Amino acid sequence: MTGYHLAQLNVGRPRGLADSAVMAGFMAQIEPVNALADAAPGFVWRLEGGDGPGATALRPCGPDIMVNMSVWRSLEALQDFVYRNGPHLDAMRRRREWFHKMAEQHMVLWWIPAGHLPGVDEALDRLALLRRNGPGPMAFTFREPYDPPAPGQPPIPERASAMVIARSRMSVARSMLSLSMTSEGISWNRL
Repeated sequence: MTGYHLAQLNVGRPRGLADSAVMAGFMAQIEPVNALADAAPGFVWRLEGGDGPGATALRPCGPDIMVNMSVWRSLEALQDFVYRNGPHLDAMRRRREWFHKMAEQHMVLWWIPAGHLPGVDEALDRLALLRRNGPGPMAFTFREPYDPPAPGQPPIPERASAMVIARSRMSVARSMLSLSMTSEGISWNRL
C-alpha cells in the first residue's frame, strides 16, 4: 500500500443508442458488473451520473462516446477485476458487438494521491497526454505500467502542468522540423 491509488479511464464509441437493440446486452450487464466492481478487493470509487446506469449518460467527449472511470488501490487490484472477474471478462470479450474499434488509445491509467477523486477533465487530460506522448509516469497502460512515486520522490501532479504541455507541444513541433546548420547559422526546415 502506498500513498497513491490508481485511476483509470476508458472511452468507447457505441454501435447504437443506449436504448437500441444492438446495445441491449451491454446495458443489461452494466449494473451487475458495477455491483461486482463495488464489492471487489481494492475498489475505491467509480464515476456515476446522468440518467443511465453507471456513467453511461455522461457524454463529456460528445454524444457518440461513452466513458467509464474508476479508482483502485493498486494496479494488481484493477488487473484482477478486469482480467479475472468472469462477468467483466465476458463483457470485454463481447465488446466488439457493442463498440466500434477505436483508432486511438481508448484507455489510460495514472497514479493519484490516495483520497483524491479525479474529475473527467483530469482524466481526459491524461488520455490526451498518452495519445500524444505514449506511456510515461503520468499516463500509461496495462501493457506498459509505471510504479507510483516512491517515498521521497516528488508527487505526480493531478493535472499536466503548463510546462509539461508546452514541452509536449514543442516535441511534436520539433518532430515536424529538421535542423540545418549553415555558415549563416542554424535554421529549422519544415519536413
